[in-house]
Amino acid sequence: MKITLLAIGKTDQKELQSLIDLYQQRLKHYISFDLIELPDIKKGKNLSEANQKKAEGELLQKHLQNSDHVILLDEKGKSYSSLRFADLLQKKMNSGYKNLVFIIGGPYGFSEDLYQRANGKLALSAMTFSHQMVRLFFVEQLYRGFTILKNEPYHHQ
Repeated sequence: MKITLLAIGKTDQKELQSLIDLYQQRLKHYISFDLIELPDIKKGKNLSEANQKKAEGELLQKHLQNSDHVILLDEKGKSYSSLRFADLLQKKMNSGYKNLVFIIGGPYGFSEDLYQRANGKLALSAMTFSHQMVRLFFVEQLYRGFTILKNEPYHHQ
């Protein structure tokens, strides 16, 4: 299985990018992982919230295959502990999906079309974080999940 994280916009804070790179490198020992950062919508500030979500949704969907299993990182999604998230990863791997795609949307969330396409929603926290920080938190939790599955000492209970 391959895991992809799709995100709108770039990580422009070098400190965050450095940490994201660190966890991406660590993940290579466990699974094929790609972080794809798509450009912000041009003239997005001139668009209504609904039109911006629609434009971002169309851009994101261009990077999806019909066979992809898609999970939106959404504040209304299901919350998991790190152990339960590791269990979820194991179940997805056992299900035989070729590509598990997690998506971080734009500042207003996701288009209705993308909600319809998604196979699930995951909330990292009830708190609100910047989209750039969510990338770091997600790749760290993904790494943590694989260390839990391998019974490695990274995660303490």
